[in-house]
This record gives sequence, C-alpha cells and structure tokens, in this order.
Amino acid sequence: MKACIALEDGTLFTGRSFTGDGEAIGEIVFNTSLSGYQEVLTDPSYTGQIVTMTYPLIGNYGINPEDMESAAIHPPAFLVKEYCRTPSNHRSVRSLADFLAEFGVLGVEGFDTRALVRHIRTKGAMKGVVSSRDLDRDSLVAKARAWPGLIGQDMVARVSCREPFGWADNRPVPGGNFTTARATGAVARPLRVVAFDFGIKYNQLRLLAERGCQVQVVPATTGAEAVLALAPDGVFLSNGPGDPEGVVGVVETLRALLGRVPIFGICLGHQMLGLAYGGTAYKLKFGHRGGNQPVKELASGRVEITSQNHGFCIDPASLPAEEVEVTHINLNDNSLEGMRHRRYPAFSVQYHPEHAPGPHDAVHLFDRFINMMRG
Repeated sequence: MKACIALEDGTLFTGRSFTGDGEAIGEIVFNTSLSGYQEVLTDPSYTGQIVTMTYPLIGNYGINPEDMESAAIHPPAFLVKEYCRTPSNHRSVRSLADFLAEFGVLGVEGFDTRALVRHIRTKGAMKGVVSSRDLDRDSLVAKARAWPGLIGQDMVARVSCREPFGWADNRPVPGGNFTTARATGAVARPLRVVAFDFGIKYNQLRLLAERGCQVQVVPATTGAEAVLALAPDGVFLSNGPGDPEGVVGVVETLRALLGRVPIFGICLGHQMLGLAYGGTAYKLKFGHRGGNQPVKELASGRVEITSQNHGFCIDPASLPAEEVEVTHINLNDNSLEGMRHRRYPAFSVQYHPEHAPGPHDAVHLFDRFINMMRG
C-alpha cells in the first residue's frame, strides 16, 4: 500500500505501508541504534515523535514480552528502509507488523531513509505527516505546518500514570502502597524509593528492585508533601517526552523536595531538575537518539558510550555555578549530560543508564543512587 511522508518544509518521500491503512502526525526524528526497536517503540519518551531507524533492516528478531519498556507503543508512526517479514529468534512471539497494527501505529518502508536522515541533520528535526490515505503533497504539508509541535506542550500529561503503582515480580502492581521487591542478598532493610512517572521505562524499575529497593511510582502531578508523607529514602525522576518547560507543576514540587530527600534524575527528570535549580532549556537541532553517544565524566576523564533519546537540553550557562556542578558533557557537541548539586544530595544525567536496550556503561549510576540514600 503506497504511503507518503511529508515534512513541513515541503519535502516529500514515497514508500509503502507494511501495517495497512493509516495516517499520523508528529515531529520526525531518527534513531541510530542497530537493534532495540521494541524498546524504542515502547519508550514513552517518543510520544509525539515519528521515529526513523537508520539501520536498514528492521524486524528481523520479532517481538517478545520481555523487552517491553511500557504497556504500549508511543510513536504514532515508524519508518524503516526495509521491513523483515520473516523474523527469526527463539524469544520472538510475533512480528513487528502485527505489534504495530495492534496499537494502530503506521509502519512505512521502501524509501531512502538515508536521505531523510541527512535532510533532518542539515535542516533540523521538523513536523511531518505520514499517510496512506492522503497522498496529496500540498494537503500533507499543510497538515504538518498546522500541527502545534512539541515546544511548550505538556506531553508528560499524556503518558504519566493516573494512579500510583508498585513494582514486584518484574511487573507493575496496582495500588498506592510500597511493595517489596528485593534482590537475592539484599540488605535487611529495603530502601524506599518514590519514582515520578514522567514516562517511566520498566527497566529503571527493574534495576531499582534488583538493588533491594521498594519502589512506589507516582503520577507527575504528585505534590511534595504527598511524596514526603510516604517517608522515602530517595526520589527518582524518570525520563519522559517533550519540552520540560511545558510540564505543569513539577518544578515547584522539586524545589520543595531539594535538600529534604536524595534525588536521582534521568533524561526529562534531569531537565526538570535543571529547571528547579533555576536553569533554562533549549531545543537541540535534531536531538540525540541512539545507543552510541559518547559522554565524558569531567572529574575522572572517563568516557562512556550511552543510550539517549532527547530533543531538549539544559543550558549549562543558565545554572547557578555556586550551587550546581556540571559533571558530564557530550563529546559530539559539548552539550550538558550530567550535573549535581553542591550542597544537597541530588544528581542527574541526560542519558539513559538503565541500558534498555544498551549499552551498559552507565548502570553504575544506580549504585551511586543507592549509596547516596544509604549515606
């Protein structure tokens, strides 16, 4: 089935749908990972984004229940050079096409993804429409231009949980109480962690549970006093989609929590913490998305290869230097990748140390959070 991809600047690509009829609108971005397409699709951070994979063959190892990072697919469309119709993997239980179709996500193949990615790298990420229903260029471009985009939008409100839940036996547990989830050999007293759900990934909860933590996930709108009433040993700030400056109410909550409980933030959680420190955010030209981003820890000089997915960044020049220390930078563009508060037990990174799908270089940051809470 013929499908068109139209960008707001008038650029048009023609391919074919491998999931049936459909139409989607969003910001068109690209991911450079060689594998991990299931984790990408189920990462809530991609809400509002149409994802293009740079690796040319996608779908060859199918879909399995163990690699889900949430309960749903979040990009409205998925663009690949070539879709593999015959997956082969002992863990696979279904095809990528069936998985996309279940959630009404449009999958398109058979066009020059290299040309699309080069265009975005040159011009920047932009709004676009993918459709097998409307093939008229002018109509599609008009739709793309009319879409409001991500800047200033509260995308977290679309993905955050409505009610608190726990984590046990490697799955979410409905309810508002802490649940026991301790690893073999864990200390006698489990640490209690309240995790803000800005678009949380399951592997973040798995890693906390493996380290003997009792985890309580709460909606993004949860206030500081409600969090403190749970008597947590620490607060975890998850990843999430969109513009941090568009998220309502969280900055005030984090300012009220600073200095009262240890805090660890990842990705959007890192950005929200930066805003709470008094910093400002800006939009990157085409973002960092993939599993090969080099990040340098300034204190040690150590370089880690990291998994990333973000289109916004905190401006380090906007942070109060007497209060906040920059700890990590991106070696591709020198953008801010990590920071810590000089007086309060709070640190954060822009990248994804939970290694889903990989690499595993930065997982030690979860151990650092554990040590901070025990200290």
